[in-house]
Amino acid sequence: MIDMPRHTSKVAFQGVLGAYSHMSCQAAMPDFDVMPCESFSEMMRAVTDGHADYAMVPVENSTAGRVADIHHLLPHSGLQIVAEHFQPVNHQLLGLKGASLDAITEVHSHEQGLAQCRNRLESLNIKPVIHADTAGSAKDVASWGKPHIGAIASALAADIYGLDILQANIEDRDANTTRFLIMCPERPIAPAQPDTHYMTTMVFRVRSVPAVLYKSLGGFATNGINLTKIESYMVGDGLSAAQFYIDCEGHVEDASMKLALEELAFYCEGGGIQIMGSYPSAPFRLQKNGKA
Repeated sequence: MIDMPRHTSKVAFQGVLGAYSHMSCQAAMPDFDVMPCESFSEMMRAVTDGHADYAMVPVENSTAGRVADIHHLLPHSGLQIVAEHFQPVNHQLLGLKGASLDAITEVHSHEQGLAQCRNRLESLNIKPVIHADTAGSAKDVASWGKPHIGAIASALAADIYGLDILQANIEDRDANTTRFLIMCPERPIAPAQPDTHYMTTMVFRVRSVPAVLYKSLGGFATNGINLTKIESYMVGDGLSAAQFYIDCEGHVEDASMKLALEELAFYCEGGGIQIMGSYPSAPFRLQKNGKA
């Protein structure tokens, strides 16, 4: 459980009740009420407009990779990362009450859910159909009342929408996990606390010079800062400018981080680096890296 200040005591997530984001809210922030939102943009606006205190934002999955569109939305969201949460994702193949697995010819789910179960679905000769979200597919399957159509969603969704679990844990890989960022309106970054491991997330755009990425990242290497994630994606209409997203170990106020950022700024357009947040490492990360 993550201890968070509150005003509305609400955390917003994208999807409907029963989504994995809903489960993440329950796991990380059980004392908060949940606010389902139709889109990621609506979820972020709910926080910036003061209708919710926090947003539960999925950014990547251990099987299917990054969540589409999120990295484009984060820098312009007006939100800051204050925590991270790793949610185990165990997909269930759901059907109507009394339906049999042999009768299922197609399943509906979010493209991430389908991607994480691709091999199992092929082995069962079941047609995957992309849906807006996992729990929404369960809700719709329940309303359609067609015994040959199933959904891939959570056990929580099965309970909420009155469906049977026809096959449990249908994901292709064990330890299937989604990383979430917990975000709130921008505010000063909290000072580092003793004996606490931190992560810092940032985005930046480099100048167009030879070997610029290699040079810009040199400061992290020489100052002993571990980069745990780096991604690039195109911005603008000309497909000629790349923006980079970085997760790294350490707090933005650490002396080593300040030196690395000074070197990075030299190679950035206008010296611009957007710090999205410095926040405590999740227990899952610490256990995985043997630091817990």
